[in-house]
Amino acid sequence: MRAAARMPFKLAVMTRNTTERIEPGAFAIPRDRADAVVRAGDRDVTLTNLGKVFFPQTGATKGDLLQYYADVAPLLVPHLRGRAEVMKRYPNGAAGDFFYMKRTPANAPPWLKTCSIEHGSGSVIAFPIIDDLASLLWVINLGCIDLNEWYSRCDDTDRPDYLHFDLDPMKDGSTPFATVRAVALHVRDALADLGIAAYAKTSGSSGIHVYVPIVRGPRQKEVWTFAKAFAQTMERVYPDEVTAEYRIAKRPSGRVLVDYNQNAWGKTLASVYSVRAKPRATVSTPVTWDEIAAGIEIEDFRLDNVRDRFVQVGDLWSPLKAATGRVDLSRYLEGITAGAQRAKPSSR
Repeated sequence: MRAAARMPFKLAVMTRNTTERIEPGAFAIPRDRADAVVRAGDRDVTLTNLGKVFFPQTGATKGDLLQYYADVAPLLVPHLRGRAEVMKRYPNGAAGDFFYMKRTPANAPPWLKTCSIEHGSGSVIAFPIIDDLASLLWVINLGCIDLNEWYSRCDDTDRPDYLHFDLDPMKDGSTPFATVRAVALHVRDALADLGIAAYAKTSGSSGIHVYVPIVRGPRQKEVWTFAKAFAQTMERVYPDEVTAEYRIAKRPSGRVLVDYNQNAWGKTLASVYSVRAKPRATVSTPVTWDEIAAGIEIEDFRLDNVRDRFVQVGDLWSPLKAATGRVDLSRYLEGITAGAQRAKPSSR
């Protein structure tokens, strides 16, 4: 890790969550053959092309990717359980083309659970659900490098149990990551002023994700409405750093997009603990606010080094799995609705 990240790493260790543990190598992916059938719990999973290089810059193979996910499964799977999974497949690794797949393929094993969701067109799509190590390995073996789950659970796909903000720098390279960190701290402080606790992770790509666990109740559109109002407020307060402009051509240079639109129905972000399809196989990693303030970088957390961190700190995002301590967003929505009504012009 960079020297600037060493101090916050120690700070994170102090907040270790002991309820979740990972033991790298406890489940071993075979490395002496191209294909293998492994036993995960009481299920057999067929793995293929284990020696195929998925990250040319580092030499990491598909087998290395599968081993990483097997190692972090105790931390990762609880965050995916009960949610539809959108598959983003890279059959030739991170440097190759990718495609999205929503519908569970016909050759899926009979034990794989699915989540059937009706879309606006009237079609019903059965998404896979990752609820154990076997289903995790099966999805990754399809060539999925990162994982993209729905924000709502399968038992009510229109009522999410968290909202989030994707803090995304400009694609033209005009936004330094230091500005992304600064905006993340602004978002934290603004939410804290509302009495809302938030949790952060690196995106593993170019930004920071900020999540808030909420009480299920508001519909997806209402959660989106709150996120939009919040992002637009951030833009007004920090106009030199923040934009809430969703149209790329309209975004001012050097800003950070506080992306509220990812809260729309059916949208997904890369999951916590996901490896990303980047040259150095960076990982979307939970971080503390102290680490953000101290100057972390995206590439501090990679496939080749991040497991040691997880062994020491456990799951920093465990509050997002808890039933208690969630924010009741409905009381904030009432204020937004009232404000919108006051802003309407008189009909007289």
